[in-house]
Amino acid sequence: MLVLRVNTLRIAHHIHRLVLYRCLSQARQAYAHRPRSRDPLIGLTTPVPDDGVELGKSASPFYFEAGYAAWAKRPTRPFPPPFFSPPSGSFSDPLSTHNRSLDRRSRVNGQMIRGVTNGDDALLVSDNLIGTNDGVGAWHTRERGCAPLWSRLILHFLALAAEKDHYGNETGRPDLVKYLDEAYVQTKEALSEPNEWFGTTTTSSALVHFEDEGDKVHPVLYVAQLGDSKVMVVRPANKKILFETEEQWHYFDCPRQLGTNSPDTPKDNAILSTIHILEDDIVLAMSDGVTDNLWNDEISETAVDALESWREKMQTKDNNIESLSEGMRHVAQELVLAARKIAEDPFAGSPFMERAIEEGLAIEGGKPDDISVVAAICKRRPD
Repeated sequence: MLVLRVNTLRIAHHIHRLVLYRCLSQARQAYAHRPRSRDPLIGLTTPVPDDGVELGKSASPFYFEAGYAAWAKRPTRPFPPPFFSPPSGSFSDPLSTHNRSLDRRSRVNGQMIRGVTNGDDALLVSDNLIGTNDGVGAWHTRERGCAPLWSRLILHFLALAAEKDHYGNETGRPDLVKYLDEAYVQTKEALSEPNEWFGTTTTSSALVHFEDEGDKVHPVLYVAQLGDSKVMVVRPANKKILFETEEQWHYFDCPRQLGTNSPDTPKDNAILSTIHILEDDIVLAMSDGVTDNLWNDEISETAVDALESWREKMQTKDNNIESLSEGMRHVAQELVLAARKIAEDPFAGSPFMERAIEEGLAIEGGKPDDISVVAAICKRRPD
């Protein structure tokens, strides 16, 4: 009788486990295949600390009106501990973020991490500095691989270095490669043991400063680039591309990158460019999710047309209270939508397909990837 009872309990326990595993499996499948919004992630500025941290201000009389848009190939995953505060463990916990112990935002060294994550990419938008980093997605298949941490933290520490230097001060020039090198070193330290996470990222950033000629002050753009993310400057009056960064490769589809096991460093491989621009010039910082799917003339034309259509729309409104940043957000969104259309078309012609054919590879259509755009326009600060 005792043996029969034990066997009955074992069978019941086995059935319970089967039901539990089936429920978990169904939940995972539902999560993996749940519908996602087709709308890009959009915003005007990426978050900055609101906990009393003093930010360094730029002395430049010029600044960016900017916005961003992004679309992730896969849903963006939360950062691993200790960079991510886990969700509340109780429904009774207060829904407040004023107390740091309840703050769910990602942190490093006790500070909120600047920027926004988009899949493996990261974006940064501030008054004088914009940037887009492209984390290498292959790391997600490796144990302790987390490319989004690398892409985001490098932008975070880059912003801190620029602010610490007051973006170049009144008399000095910004050293964007120096800022990037400091960011790289600090990221390596933050992601070493006991919080070791592996990954690599490309990086592109643009900082608007000025040049004083005595009787005139002109805006000057400093650009730092490593890898195949891109910064482009477009003049709206004629849709002309004034400047674009050149892609850096080890070989096809393997760009220069910063991070785990990579030989590349900012000091040795980053390219610093200085461009004299005008007010109202458009500055774009983009991941290769854009440039692999749109040709340069398509990018410039889409950006200028989007800005013009937004301005026409604003003229028809009775109460025009939207800022120019809203227009730049619209520009970024239109670029993301245009790139995504090609990325999802297996029969479309694309720059990525063209380069692949040149390498002797039979690849057709667009390239599915994380698509990230920061669109900015240079303006003079009001007196």
